[in-house]
Amino acid sequence: MNQARTKRVRDLVDGVLLLDKPVGFSSNDALIKAKRVLNAKKAGHTGTLDPFATGLLPLCFGEATKFSQDLLEADKTYETIVHLGQTTDTGDTEGEVVDTREVNVTLEQIHVVLEKFRGPIAQVPPMYSALKRDGKPLYEYARAGITLEREARNVIIHQLELISYEAPFLKLSVTCSKGTYIRVLGQDIGEALGCGAHLNALRRTQVGALTSEHMITLDALVAHEAPLSLLSPVDALLSSFPAVQLNAELAKRFLNGQRLPLGKEPTITVPQEQGRVRVYLDDKLLGTAILGEYSILAPERLIAFSQQ
Repeated sequence: MNQARTKRVRDLVDGVLLLDKPVGFSSNDALIKAKRVLNAKKAGHTGTLDPFATGLLPLCFGEATKFSQDLLEADKTYETIVHLGQTTDTGDTEGEVVDTREVNVTLEQIHVVLEKFRGPIAQVPPMYSALKRDGKPLYEYARAGITLEREARNVIIHQLELISYEAPFLKLSVTCSKGTYIRVLGQDIGEALGCGAHLNALRRTQVGALTSEHMITLDALVAHEAPLSLLSPVDALLSSFPAVQLNAELAKRFLNGQRLPLGKEPTITVPQEQGRVRVYLDDKLLGTAILGEYSILAPERLIAFSQQ
C-alpha cells in the first residue's frame, strides 16, 4: 500500500539574507537551498547572478518579498576579471572559445578605452540571456544555434576603475545601473582594445545600499546552529529612505490604507523632501509610503502584522 506523504509545514519567516552565492549555482538554486535550510514558506531573490558569478545575492523571506522590487531597480557594484584575447560564445567562462587574438595592449590604451565606457552607454543584450522573445528566453535560441536581432538598451556605468592589469587579465571595478550586462561590457572593452575578451570571473559586492560586509556562504548557513539569527530585518532593504514615526492612532489609520495629513500633526516629524519613506510605530516597520505635497502620507506597501 502507498502511504500518503506528510506535507512539510513551512514557517512564516520574515527577513533578508545576504548570501554569498557560490560558483556553479543559479540564483534560483541558491534560493531553494536557503529556503529549505530556513524552512521558510515564502521567499524570492532580488536579481539573478549567472552561475559562474559569485557574491552578494540578497534573498528576501516573507514580508521582505514585498520590497524586493526596490533592489531589482537599484544600482549594483561588481569586481570582474576580463580575459583579453579570447572571445567565447557566451561572453564568460561557460562558453566555447570562438576567437583568439594576440594581446598587445598598454596601460595607456586601457585608460583611454575605459573612459569611453563611463557614463550613459548603449548595450546590445547577449543571446545567452533570460530576456524573452515570443515567450522563449534568448538562451534557448542561442543553444539551438539561432541568433536573433536585439535592440540596444541604454544603461549607465556610474563608475569603472582599473584595479590591476597583468596581461591578459584586466581586473575592474564597476558600478552600474539596472539592466547592465557585465559580460557585454567586458566583450565591448575587448573589442575596443582590438583583441576581444570574455569574463574570467565576476563577483557582485553591492546592491543598492546593501554591501558584502555581512554576507554568509551557503555552507556556513547550512552548518549554523541557529540560521534564522543570520537574517537581517525587513527594513534592511529600505535603509536609504527617510523614516517617519507615527503614533498608535495614526499607525492604525495608516495600516487601514488611509492617507494621513501629517502637516496637521504637530507631534510628528516630517522629512523635508517629498518621495518614498519608511513608516514605523516605535521600532516596528509598518511599510512604505509616498510623502507628497502638503505633507500628505499615502500608504504604498504595508506589512502584515499577523506574520510578524
